[in-house]
Amino acid sequence: MSGIAVIAALLLVSLSARAQLTIEIIGGAGAALPISIVPFAGEADFPLGISGVVGGDLTRSGRFRQIDGSGVVPRPSTAEEVNISIFRTRGADAVVVGSMRRLPDGLVEVRFALVDAVRQQTLANMVYMVTQQQFRATAHRIADVIYEKLTGEPGIFSTRIAYITQQGQQYQLQVADADGDNPQTIVSSKDPLISPRFSPDGSRIAYVSFESRKPVVYVQSLLDGKRQAVANFRGSNSAPAWSPDGTQLAVTLSRDGGSQLFLVSASGGSEPRRLMSSPGIDTESSFMPDGQSLLFASDRGGTPQIYRLWIADGRVERVTMEGSYNVSPRPLPDGSGMVFVRRDSGRMQIATMDFQTRQVLALTPGPMDESPAIAPNGRYVLYAGQSGGRSVLAAVSIDGTIRQRIGALTQQVREPSWGPLL
Repeated sequence: MSGIAVIAALLLVSLSARAQLTIEIIGGAGAALPISIVPFAGEADFPLGISGVVGGDLTRSGRFRQIDGSGVVPRPSTAEEVNISIFRTRGADAVVVGSMRRLPDGLVEVRFALVDAVRQQTLANMVYMVTQQQFRATAHRIADVIYEKLTGEPGIFSTRIAYITQQGQQYQLQVADADGDNPQTIVSSKDPLISPRFSPDGSRIAYVSFESRKPVVYVQSLLDGKRQAVANFRGSNSAPAWSPDGTQLAVTLSRDGGSQLFLVSASGGSEPRRLMSSPGIDTESSFMPDGQSLLFASDRGGTPQIYRLWIADGRVERVTMEGSYNVSPRPLPDGSGMVFVRRDSGRMQIATMDFQTRQVLALTPGPMDESPAIAPNGRYVLYAGQSGGRSVLAAVSIDGTIRQRIGALTQQVREPSWGPLL
C-alpha cells in the first residue's frame, strides 16, 4: 500500500481534526551537518511551499543545521546552477534547490536536487507531479530522500504517529504526520482509550477501549473506518502487540484467571492461544522483529522485570537484572536491543539496553516518562512525559543527545505509537 493511499484514507475516515501538536527542540547534538535549503523557484505562487517544510523536518531531526541560502544571487533552482564556492564560503556542506510549476491539467510539477558541496556531486535529482493537497506529503518525502542520502539511514518524515488525547471527559485516538501536522481523529469516546499500536503495514490500528465498562481490544481500519473487537473475552483484554506479518496480536487476557499472554487473530473470530502460564502478571508484550520471540513485562519474580519468550518451545529468559522496576519493552528494528521504562531513584526514565553487552543507557531524566515508541529507522524514541502539570509527548534520539517536547495547548496527550515506513 502506498503512503499516499494511507494518507488519503485517513482523511476519509477522520471524524474531525483537532489541535495540532507543536514541537519544541529542547536539546540538540553539536555536530549537526550544515545544509543550505534555497527557497524553490515559483513556490511563492502557492499558499504552502515546499522548502520551508523540508527545512523544518531536517532541523527537528537534530542532525542538520540550516545555512541561509535565500540571499544568493542569482538564486539557483537546479543542480547545474549551484555555485558551490559561494555556498562553501557560507559554510554549507550540502545544498538543496528546486522549483514549483503549475501544469495545464491542474497538477504542480515539483523538482528538487541535492548537491554535496564538499564532494561536488549531485546526490539526488527528482521530479514529482502532485496536487496542492499533496504539498506537505511531498515535502516530507523530499526530506526523507535528503536525510537518507546524507546519513545513510531511512528518513521518517513521511511516517505517521498515533496518540491518545484527553480534554475533560472526552478521549480521542488521533493520527498525525510525524511533525504533528494534519491531526485526524480516528476514534472519539467518553470512555478511556489506551494502547494504540499501528499494524506493520500502517493500514490498521489496534487499541483498547473501555466503552463496554471493561477493557476490550479493537482493530480499526484506517482505509474505511471499520473496526472489529478481536479480544472481548471474560475479564480484562489489554496490551495489544502486532506480529511482524500483521496476522496476529499478542494480548493480555484475564479470562482464565491472572493476567497472561495469548495470541489472537488480527481479524477476530478465533479462539485465543495461550502462550504460557505463570503465577505473575504477564503483560506489555512486543514481538521481536523476526517474529520468533516476544519481550514482555512480568512480576513473576517478585518485582516488575522484562523477560523474553520463545514462541516455538515456550522457553523464557529474564532480560533485565538490575533495578526493581523495568517495564514496557520495545525492541529496536534491527533486534539488537530494546527501549524500555525503568525506575531509578524514584524517577521513571526511558532507557535502552544492548542485548549483546547488556549495557543500559538512560535517555531521559524523568520524572514520569513512559510509553516508549521507536521510530521505524531506530533513530528516535517517542514517549509520554510531564510538562507544566500536563501530559505531553516528547522525543529523544537513541543516543540521548537530541530531545524535543511535543504538546497541545489544551489537551492531555499520551500513549504514542509510531507508524511504519511506507
